[in-house]
Order: sequence, then structure tokens, then C-alpha cells
Amino acid sequence: MPKITFMGAGSTVFAKNVLGDSMMIPALAESTIALYDIDAQRLQDSRMMLENINRNNGNKARIEAYLGVENRKDALRGANYVVNAIQVGLYDPCTIIDFEVPKKYRLRQTIADTLGIGGIFRGLRTIHVLKDFARDIEEVCPNAWFLNYTNPMAILSGYMQRYTNVKTVGLCHSVQVCAVSY
Repeated sequence: MPKITFMGAGSTVFAKNVLGDSMMIPALAESTIALYDIDAQRLQDSRMMLENINRNNGNKARIEAYLGVENRKDALRGANYVVNAIQVGLYDPCTIIDFEVPKKYRLRQTIADTLGIGGIFRGLRTIHVLKDFARDIEEVCPNAWFLNYTNPMAILSGYMQRYTNVKTVGLCHSVQVCAVSY
């Protein structure tokens, strides 16, 4: 049975979408799902929500929760897939600062978490965390695929691909709902 570790499981809506969909796929329905976060309340909220989805799907999956850096290796141990959806520094203050500093100096940026000055700041905040993730992945689940949803996706996926031995794919959660209008 596959093991899916979700880093940043406190992102409850995103965890629901990614893992809820995964639990509905026959090949992944009986997976072990390891939820990892550093925020106890948000981790518990996500666990309860996923246990409800699992119950409605026949209790096929096994849901586990791991809190804090001291339990990260246990969350990763034996994983086939590691989904990354972390936000380093919280929305307030860090993401707000990513918008406000460039604005103060009249620098235009479209999206502060992926491009421009804000994206660079966010990348610099996040790379050191991914470095620790990579070290743990290389040790306890070296064959896992790292599925990166965290922005700035290109900067972070590029870091993982160039400077670690972790098999990494960068993904964007918005692509599937894009529409072209003529």
C-alpha cells in the first residue's frame, strides 16, 4: 500500500482537495496518509476532516498525524509520495510584507508569492526548510516523489532538483481550472 506524506497538513482546504481526491482513486484508496504540521490545532482540524472523508469512503485509508519537527522523520519514513504545501512565516506578517515592501518602493509585481520581489523573499524564507525536508527524505524515504505545491513553485522545485537527490515535480493547483475564452 502506498504512503502519502502531506507536509503542511494544517492547510486544511488544500489537504482536503488533494488527499480527498487521492482517497477516491482506487489505486490510492488504501494508502497510509501521514499528515505533518507544526501547528497542533490546524493539524487536528485536518485530521478530523480527512477521517470524515475516509469514513464516507469505507475507511479504506489509514490516517496518521505527526506534530512538530521532532516527528518529521517518522511522518516521512517509508513514504512513496511527499506532498509539500507549507507556508513559512504565515500570511501575517510575511505574505503581507511581500506585498507591502515592493509597493512602498513603487515596484510592480503581479503575484507576490510567485514572481518579483515578493516571490524572491518567499523563496529565501522557504528554501532553508526544504533543505531540512530533503535531508530527511534522502535518509528515510529516498525513493519518494516530492510533489511541490508551495510557491514560488519554480524557485523551490528548481532548488530541490539542482541541489538535492530528491525526485521532485513542481505542480500548480490552479492549472486544472484554467479556461480560455474567445
